[in-house]
Parts: sequence; C-alpha cells; structure tokens
Amino acid sequence: MKNRISIFASTLFVATIVLVSSCNKDETMNDKSNANVLVTHASPNAPGVDLLVDNSKQNSTALTHPNNTGYLQVESGPHNIKVNVTGTSTTVIEADLTLAKDMSYSVFAVDSVSKISALVLTDDLTAPAAGKAHVRFIHLSPNAPAVDIAVASSGTVVFGNKAFKEYTAFTPLDAGTYNLDVRVAGTSTVALVLPAITLEAGKIYTVFAKGFLGGSGSQALGAEIIVNK
Repeated sequence: MKNRISIFASTLFVATIVLVSSCNKDETMNDKSNANVLVTHASPNAPGVDLLVDNSKQNSTALTHPNNTGYLQVESGPHNIKVNVTGTSTTVIEADLTLAKDMSYSVFAVDSVSKISALVLTDDLTAPAAGKAHVRFIHLSPNAPAVDIAVASSGTVVFGNKAFKEYTAFTPLDAGTYNLDVRVAGTSTVALVLPAITLEAGKIYTVFAKGFLGGSGSQALGAEIIVNK
C-alpha cells in the first residue's frame, strides 16, 4: 500500500495548484494564459491545509470538508509550491511546477484520511440546450455501497449503479425541481433522500455523495451540490 503521507501530500499539492490562483480574479475564464480549476475537499475526516506559493501564504483559513473553491484561474508558468499542516511551519510537500493552460477541470480530495487520494475530472462546460440543465453525479462516500439515483415520485433511475469514486458524464435533464432518492443499487432501499433539488435551465451542476455511511455531524452521509456554471 502506498505511503499514506505521500498520497495525502499528492492530493494537497494538486489542490494547492488550484488555490494559488485567487490573485488572478481580474482575468476572465476564457483567458488562454490560464487553466480554470475547481477543487473540492471531499475527504470526510481529513484536516485542512495552509498553502504557500513562492513562500507567500495564500489562505487566511484552511479549506475544509465539504467545501470547494469555485473555479479559479491558475496562471500558467513556473511556481514553487509548499503545503503546510494548518497553523504550523511543517511542510508536507514542496515542488517546482510549470502550470499548463487552456483546461477546465475539477479536483476532488477523496476517501478517508488514511487512504486519501485525488480524483481529477475534465469538465465539459458546453451550454445545455433550451429548457435543460446538465448534471453530473459522483459517488464520494468511502464506505457506502453502489447506488442508484432515482426520481422519488416515479422510481425512474436517473443515474444507475455508481460505486465509490465512480461518476457520470454531465447529463441533460429537464429544468425543474426534483425529489430524489439515493438507493442501494438495484434495490428499492433508500439510503438518502434528496428533497427539492432545483435545476435551473442553462445551468451545469455536480452532485456528489459525501460523508460516511453511519457517520455523524460533518461526517454524516449526505449530498453536496456544486454549480459548475
């Protein structure tokens, strides 16, 4: 098994690349000198981090579960990156990296802290057709079984049989408000109810299962919605 500190460091390093770009807010998402990246802390029991770029601390508070950065613009070119344990000078990882450009993608820190890893997805932000929204589902609850996402009123399965770390493409759905059930795959057993999920025409969403089955508080099984566009 990989050294878990190494895995954790790799995940946080990818997240750091994203977060350092907050200084570029005056540029547009279409600026060809940048990549557009969204990072989400989806590891239920992992701590937050401090981020340093060229030895300058970038964050005032740590990124914690289940929050995300929104899309940030990463300036292309070389940078020195450090990841420190929150509130300390202990560097978990240090590297020099040249950042690529012209990409939109999401980085999720996933799994329990002892096995934390990065899930990186390319984001297709093509505009939905008239009257439609695009929705992607990602299963990010480490100990939950494979699930179906179904419309509560009809039982119609929208996304079927997705196990931990599996995901769908962005899928067109009619705009509207849905009551959804997260069911154990292939059964009518409801593991989680998602009431009143509103999908606006023209919007693009990511819905991800979070937390632990049987967890409590901030680590409870649930769902989080990201508005990608």
